[in-house]
Amino acid sequence: MLSARSLFQEIVDHDDAFQLFCSIAASGESQGGWENARIATLVPDGMRELAPKITRHGADEDKHGRIFRALLRKRGLPPVPVPPETDYTMLLERRGIGLAHEKLRRDEPLAERDIVVYLAHSRVTEQRAADQMDMLLRRFADHPEVGKAISMISHDEDNHLAYCHEELLRLVREGHGRTIQQVLRDSALAEIRVYRDVSLAVMDHMGRLLHWPAPKRAALAAGIHAVYAYERFAGWHRMISLRPPERRNALGGAPVTTPEYA
Repeated sequence: MLSARSLFQEIVDHDDAFQLFCSIAASGESQGGWENARIATLVPDGMRELAPKITRHGADEDKHGRIFRALLRKRGLPPVPVPPETDYTMLLERRGIGLAHEKLRRDEPLAERDIVVYLAHSRVTEQRAADQMDMLLRRFADHPEVGKAISMISHDEDNHLAYCHEELLRLVREGHGRTIQQVLRDSALAEIRVYRDVSLAVMDHMGRLLHWPAPKRAALAAGIHAVYAYERFAGWHRMISLRPPERRNALGGAPVTTPEYA
């Protein structure tokens, strides 16, 4: 029987599949760390109070990249190149979602609208990350190899999502509500398409590495398309709602790490 637990266990148990999974995850987290560091540097003067939280956001994502690379080292595995069709961050940027890397490479202050776009885009992508990590946490929190890493990353992703809710609600009160709702909608509709395409690409690569039979590959592809159909019809709405978070000032302190993942 196909289940998220059985599929992930197959990946964890197979060196080549685990190597690709961790390499894709580490690359995405490192890209996010760089993006947040640049945004923190370029925050406009009127929003400088956000810089420490954006810096913390980036530091957490850098830490996640180190965690995935540490999991590879423990197996004696080097990172492998990330197939372009599995690069979630790059594919979102190509669709015009978030802040373009070209803009972030310039030494020019961002506009207030850029920060609104960053936070709205993050609210959508952090929802996906938090949901994925919550699923893994429920099934693998006690796993001897990956349980500690999953628990740490899941905690951070919940903090990131809470931060996005809190800051966007504050910006709504300051008059940015219409822009925020439009960017959230555009980001969510683009994200669910990119997530579908990346999921299909990752499962295709995993299928070849793990020698999945054609019926299993077809069933997994059908499941991915079914998730997309649900999200396109109604599920995307939960990715754009805003509510006061239970965790207040979630990124108000220093990043939390352990010597193992320093």
